[in-house]
Amino acid sequence: MTASATDYYEVGKIVNTHGFTGEVRVIATTDFPEERFADGSELRAVKENGDKETLEVRAHRKHKQFDLLMFQGYETKEDAERLKNAILEIHASMRASLPENEFYYSEIIGIDVFTEDGESLGKVKEILAPGANDVWVVEGNGKEILLPYTSEVVQMIDVEKRRVTVHLLEGLIDE
Repeated sequence: MTASATDYYEVGKIVNTHGFTGEVRVIATTDFPEERFADGSELRAVKENGDKETLEVRAHRKHKQFDLLMFQGYETKEDAERLKNAILEIHASMRASLPENEFYYSEIIGIDVFTEDGESLGKVKEILAPGANDVWVVEGNGKEILLPYTSEVVQMIDVEKRRVTVHLLEGLIDE
């Protein structure tokens, strides 16, 4: 699957300004914040009004649960205010290759889920990360199923065919 010019992926959201030097608070939605927000990295900001702007990171640091970023050309708090609530994205070409049997959330969300017997359970609606393993929220037939992402449950993932095969352990589905 090759990336087109329209393939962008969210890596964070600017939730507020921080201080008076143009710094912004970002809630990261990437597993690789150090890489995504490294000095010199290019990010696309999608503002609330739909405008898009390419930004170059000039500084990054962690503060509590936030990633604090500064961008070239944004030197004051007033400058940074214009970025508030913007979604930060990277182009697909900037995504790192993952090891075998590891996947980006965007590759799994929307994928069709089937039992070993071929019964359709629905599509992965979202992925939760509560602790030891991710939990896939599968929506279908008017209900949600929570599937732990473990080797015991998830038997096969075919990203190209957009299909997952699962083994349903007793108690995963209310009959």
